[in-house]
Amino acid sequence: MAIEWSGLSPELLLRLDRSAAQPLRAQLEAGLRDAIRSGRLRGGERLPSSRALARELGVSRGIVQECFGQLLAEGYLTSRSGSATRVAEIAGRTAGGAVGGAVGGAAGGTQAPTAGSGSALASASAGSASAGSASAGPALIADFYPSVPDLASFPRADWVWAVREACGAVASADLGYGDPRGSEVLRDVLAGYLRRVRGADADPARMIICTGFAQGLNLVLRALASQAGLIAAAFEDPGYGRADSDETLRAAAAMGLRVVHTPVDDDGVVVDALADGDARAAVVTPAHQAPTGVVLTAERRHALADWARRADGFIVEDDYDSEFRYDKEPVGVLQGIAPDRVFLIGTASKALAPAVRLGWVLAPAGLADAVAAEKEMSDRGSCTLDQVALASLLTSGRYDRHLRRMRAVYAARRAALVAAFGRHAPAVRLTGLAAGFHAVARLPGGAGEATVIAAARKRGVGLHGMDEYRSMSDPDGPASLLMGFGNTAERRIEPAIAAIADLLS
Repeated sequence: MAIEWSGLSPELLLRLDRSAAQPLRAQLEAGLRDAIRSGRLRGGERLPSSRALARELGVSRGIVQECFGQLLAEGYLTSRSGSATRVAEIAGRTAGGAVGGAVGGAAGGTQAPTAGSGSALASASAGSASAGSASAGPALIADFYPSVPDLASFPRADWVWAVREACGAVASADLGYGDPRGSEVLRDVLAGYLRRVRGADADPARMIICTGFAQGLNLVLRALASQAGLIAAAFEDPGYGRADSDETLRAAAAMGLRVVHTPVDDDGVVVDALADGDARAAVVTPAHQAPTGVVLTAERRHALADWARRADGFIVEDDYDSEFRYDKEPVGVLQGIAPDRVFLIGTASKALAPAVRLGWVLAPAGLADAVAAEKEMSDRGSCTLDQVALASLLTSGRYDRHLRRMRAVYAARRAALVAAFGRHAPAVRLTGLAAGFHAVARLPGGAGEATVIAAARKRGVGLHGMDEYRSMSDPDGPASLLMGFGNTAERRIEPAIAAIADLLS
């Protein structure tokens, strides 16, 4: 049964190349056809309104209306007066959703991949989180702690509504332990959402609901160790920090896995370094590398997928802040290129709040049962009522409404940060701004991270350095600061940068 999206409906991942010779209308028609043929958009699903889709793509509404009209004539779409435009039920669709043998994730693979993960930031900073929280008192002008969303903007009223809906809708039989994979309702909704918005090859049967990225990663690594003989796992560097201080790396070591630190450059994770080692699992943040903010290039994405196939290995993709993009068009997940080799992990921590404690693993077909078994042994399943509540948020349009509002909030804070640096510290280069809610401030030569951070603290400004995310401290390396603006009020940004301008220069 098709998922019934309410409100303005979820966003739809489509890419238009304005440098191509092909007209935008033709590109839009081709993109929608491919999404329908591949099963990413399924029969009966509602499309965004022509006005909303035109706004998202930055084209005229007339182009979208002409495209819809053409696809209606071809039988790909259906529409009735006063009703939304929907995907037509197409004969010949396979059980997996694809038409005519098309691969379910083809749409994700054909888009020019460019861009994400942030739980690495939260995990790498676990040791300093308490200090960061304790320091957020009145003595500080601002604390630019990375990886934390705007906690004050959590949609409390919407969440209360969703929990009430869940309590009213859930059947008594569903209040037991149930399927360790999680609520069938939420898995159906998430699969549809990820197909539409992230270009994923998503099937509810391959989804496992978990309590967040950390648990999801632990479940995946345990499943790979038991089913695929995994003995070593690669982690991006910088990324999780030092093995003796990071909880994620300590958990991997406790499983008996050897941790391999793999370098990151301006194009993302260095795939050649993976090929030179014996790790058969790589944990990556391709859309917005945590913490450097670089985007894994299209060439590297395909090289990473090729590495996994040659090495009989697997990729764990942390899709942590993909909802928040600014200067670039949204892109599909790496999982869409190689669904048989990629575990996609996402959470509600950045979109809503870490306290929600809900995440999901989209596993390759042959390993989904193993991940589900690990989940059952771990805790027998996550809270069903919270899962149904999240499903209600997604289908009602309230989740998307919240994301649209937060994009505007974070974009304004991002602009304020750029402007403040431009006025008070123009010699500092800001990078990693395409997505998420932190930037990297690369300090001029001669500045030391620890010295700047300590001096700024005395002036009431909390700063956090790149060095704590490296596997080995490099006091002589380039000094960089992670400037988180997710949980920093816009009005505090300029006074804070003005107060430390001389330190940054």
